[in-house]
Amino acid sequence: MTVGRVLVPHGIRGEVKVEPLTDFPERFDAGGRVWIEGAARLIERSRPQDRNLILKLQGVDTRDAAEALRGKELMLPEAPPIDEPGRFYQHDILGLRVEDAAGEKLGVIADILSTGANDVYVVRGERGELLLPAVEDVVKQIDLTSGSIIVELLPGLKFRASTPKRRRPPAKPPAKKSTPAPS
Repeated sequence: MTVGRVLVPHGIRGEVKVEPLTDFPERFDAGGRVWIEGAARLIERSRPQDRNLILKLQGVDTRDAAEALRGKELMLPEAPPIDEPGRFYQHDILGLRVEDAAGEKLGVIADILSTGANDVYVVRGERGELLLPAVEDVVKQIDLTSGSIIVELLPGLKFRASTPKRRRPPAKPPAKKSTPAPS
């Protein structure tokens, strides 16, 4: 799985500027590993720079060595399948179609929010956006083979407009009238 791309060398000590292609920047933490053209590289240092990252990879100690990595993809091995019924990786859930028990199409999983108690699936469809708690009472079936999730909409689970309504700016307080100072 591709998680980043080397853009350019950074400095003279072998650091590279990387464009992250993942929603999980912790994949680039120091001590982690990435694969470049099949070879594992230890991440010695990592720091953010604007929307990118500056990485120091083990064995890349000069600007020339860093230049040789320009344009290369940073990879992670695919995770092994989870061998536990009812458990899935988040990346397996994203993009699945969501339907209710009657077969009505509700949309697709566009995002997953981690709330602490349980995940919340963000479903986007023609009717707007729907936030579904990832609990057994709501999520009845996940079928990765067919690419669908069957849910039961409990009372209170409603679609909201995908784009927030523009609010009118607050009214300005009336201007204070100045009174001439007594003479």
